[in-house]
Amino acid sequence: MVSLAARLLLLVAVAAAAARCAAMAATAHPKGLRVHLTHVDAHGNYSRLQLLQRAARRSHHRMSRLVARATGAVPPAVSTSKKAAASPGGVGDLQVPVHAGNGEFLMDLAIGTPALSYAAIVDTGSDLVWTQCKPCVECFKQSTPVFDPSKSSTYAAVPCSSDLCSDLPTSTCTSAASNKCGYTYTYGDSSSTQGVLATETFTLGESSSKLPGVAFGCGDTNEGDGFSQGAGLVGLGRGPLSLVSQLGLDKFSYCLTSLDDGAGKSPLLLGGSVADISESKATAPVQSTPLVKNPIQPSFYYVTLTGLTVGSTRITLPSSAFAIQDDGTGGVIVDSGTSITYLEVEGYRALKKAFVAQMSLPVADGSETGLDLCFRAPAKGVDEVKVPKLVFHFDGGADLDLPAENYMVLDSGSGALCLTVAASRGLSIIGNFQQQNFQFVYDVAGDTLSFAPVQCAKL
Repeated sequence: MVSLAARLLLLVAVAAAAARCAAMAATAHPKGLRVHLTHVDAHGNYSRLQLLQRAARRSHHRMSRLVARATGAVPPAVSTSKKAAASPGGVGDLQVPVHAGNGEFLMDLAIGTPALSYAAIVDTGSDLVWTQCKPCVECFKQSTPVFDPSKSSTYAAVPCSSDLCSDLPTSTCTSAASNKCGYTYTYGDSSSTQGVLATETFTLGESSSKLPGVAFGCGDTNEGDGFSQGAGLVGLGRGPLSLVSQLGLDKFSYCLTSLDDGAGKSPLLLGGSVADISESKATAPVQSTPLVKNPIQPSFYYVTLTGLTVGSTRITLPSSAFAIQDDGTGGVIVDSGTSITYLEVEGYRALKKAFVAQMSLPVADGSETGLDLCFRAPAKGVDEVKVPKLVFHFDGGADLDLPAENYMVLDSGSGALCLTVAASRGLSIIGNFQQQNFQFVYDVAGDTLSFAPVQCAKL
């Protein structure tokens, strides 16, 4: 029989949890939040060729991680046995799943009370929100001070019995005395974060909105070059620990400025009517297609690609070419953190063949750019070169009709005009080059992806 005191304690706990969720929802998106994204290379003073090379290299690495995660072909695991002895969230030799990690855009936010500002990578391909924390067992360099939870009045470690702890793909419990939920995320290229799951107040958006009780990874053991641009990561995936899920957002959207507008700010719009596309700012009708769920890979935003058009050629492929397979492989995801679009080999070969047949320029060596298919541009009059139209056709009749600058890039130094699409196996990805100056709306509640061309720098 449960005592009256126990019942009262339970009621207080339930009321507190309900109040926290209500407070977070009310604070987070009564009208929505507007956050600015900055490209990771915005302040690097890189040449166009260097920008292409860096983006292609990051894309290849990220694609490998995403494919490894989708196919289960996990790269060599990061050794954690040494770290486990020192870290309170240690996991010994536990095998942990590979996550996407890395990305192309950063957002500014602040953590704790008093608030400490930092920049984090935004990632639609993963869920966990995390940052580096003191005391560091192993931390990479970051441009802002490392968060010290002991100096924040709103920090709270998550106990092992919490539902938040069970939401982790893998978790461990520290000693019975401390009862802290430990986590480890690996990213497939020796990059990883390890520490304890906690809750904290985050501050973000133009209005500096405070979001209490957000669960995040407080990482004291972090390594890898992939995170050097920021001090952590903000996951916007479909899993329960993503910022989108924790804030209970019905939808969110972003509008990514072009590679040439490196210093431009790309808006990320969270929740409410602020995320919708304004018809007055769209330069073409809004297109919509269903978001598809993959129970084996629940974090990704999948869509159904039904075909491609290159110039005058409609490429029709078997429905299985881009379908999600029974083992969770295959399918097409829309991803903010991969620059290049990757298509399953069968689809890419057909696309490449159509471009080679319809381009009036000779094929050139594009190895210096890191891209697969390039053409030799003329020394003069390159602006007058006509390239075949590229259209992605999605379920529901939605067509992503791209301007040439969203799939062909020119390296003026080498004279190579290159296609920003490549081949993959196990997963296809619609990358952010193809998303430039389109507003993409992820209607999580309605399982719909909508998009339309918009001048993102003016949104």
